[in-house]
Amino acid sequence: MRAVPFSTLNERLYRIVRQVARDLGKKAELEIEGSQVELDRSVLERIGAPLEHMLRNALAHGLEAPGVRTAAGKPEAGRIALTLRQESNEIALTMSDDGAGLDLDALRGKALEKGILRRDQELTDAELARLVFAGLSTAEVVTELSGRGVGMDVVRSELSALGGRVDVATTRGKGTTFTIYLPLTLAVTQAVMVRAGHHVLAISSAMVEQVLRLKAEEMVGLREKKVVESQKRSYPLFLLHNLLGEAEGSGIQNYNSILLLRSGAQRIALHVDELIGNQEIVVKNIGPQLARMPGVAGATVLADGGIALIVNPVQLAQRPARAESTRAVAPVAAAGKPAGPMIMVVDDSLTVRKLTSRLLEREGYRVLTAKDGVDALEQMRDALPDVMLVDIEMPRMDGFELARIVRREPRTREIPLIIISSRTAEKHRNQAAQIGVNAFLGKPFQDSDLLEHVARFTASGNRAVSPR
Repeated sequence: MRAVPFSTLNERLYRIVRQVARDLGKKAELEIEGSQVELDRSVLERIGAPLEHMLRNALAHGLEAPGVRTAAGKPEAGRIALTLRQESNEIALTMSDDGAGLDLDALRGKALEKGILRRDQELTDAELARLVFAGLSTAEVVTELSGRGVGMDVVRSELSALGGRVDVATTRGKGTTFTIYLPLTLAVTQAVMVRAGHHVLAISSAMVEQVLRLKAEEMVGLREKKVVESQKRSYPLFLLHNLLGEAEGSGIQNYNSILLLRSGAQRIALHVDELIGNQEIVVKNIGPQLARMPGVAGATVLADGGIALIVNPVQLAQRPARAESTRAVAPVAAAGKPAGPMIMVVDDSLTVRKLTSRLLEREGYRVLTAKDGVDALEQMRDALPDVMLVDIEMPRMDGFELARIVRREPRTREIPLIIISSRTAEKHRNQAAQIGVNAFLGKPFQDSDLLEHVARFTASGNRAVSPR
């Protein structure tokens, strides 16, 4: 009853191509194949905007002008093909164009310029192409329509929120192909239930290529090699409890379960403590605190009433390690000079974070910055600040929710909290006081006022609530 044919989007996509091609003075044809494939209504509603963005980028930055195409021996009119097919309980959607392709050298240059790559770091063409999802653009002038990298990171985030994924392949001078994998439905799906330590987790059955049962002696050899070879493919070996951030699991057993997983073009071998089995699950949406976390696609309720997260271990395995600069919570102080107190600035505004950090660093404080409450809690696993400066309005987790969690946890409840927000109404101050915030400053604040509060809390350890 929830299934809707993709063809309901056809006219909308054709119209986008006609309008954008006319605005850019280009000629283009859109061919849609397999539009009779049916998707979950909510999936179809949410992929419309990402598809429109990808079409605009293909027209603006992918397809060449008619004169350039003719000189290169191509037809004057560019071709964009959209193909859909069903694979198990997923929909594979391929969007390809016969344009100029991605400029991999320019992408590498942009990545070096922004510090995403090191100069001695070598990447394959496929890895360079995936840099378009890092917010990079090779366009000389960034406009609403130009630059494949502008907004492609947002497209990937939208697809990840749906439990989908996207891959890219390109050939210089011949075109670019994006392949999107989407869940057939957001309501019910097949999943493999596994256990890691005390946690029961669900993994989409569509990801599982093969399951291996290995004896202890074979497992020892694989742990040393860290690679599983199967059907002429190599699968890097990961331990599920390590991907979840736990130091120890059940270790090597008499018989060990290895799952060979594929997500897009990426493959891994996953060692789980226990393979519980395959079952049909009802997918539940998760709250905003977890919705944008990479590798977490949703949750389901088990038969015993427990909650199990639906995870993508391939995405978990690809998470970049936290930069050493943010992990180094206690940098080495200069000889004979003790390190200053640690202050955490939590604000979604990059400008506010930079200005506040510079102010505090000039006074001799060490500074950690976080873009929202979720980021702050992740960093506080490694180190606890002496004082926290927190904005109210932030994505994923706002300042009030962060303050409640800090006050609830025994490990963090004594940390002084200073709210800094443009929302200075009486109700916001009262709410801060009820949570246990130590001070409340309005934006814009006086530097002297902030430094006075910080100095008082770091010098005397004062925990008295003074939200006025």
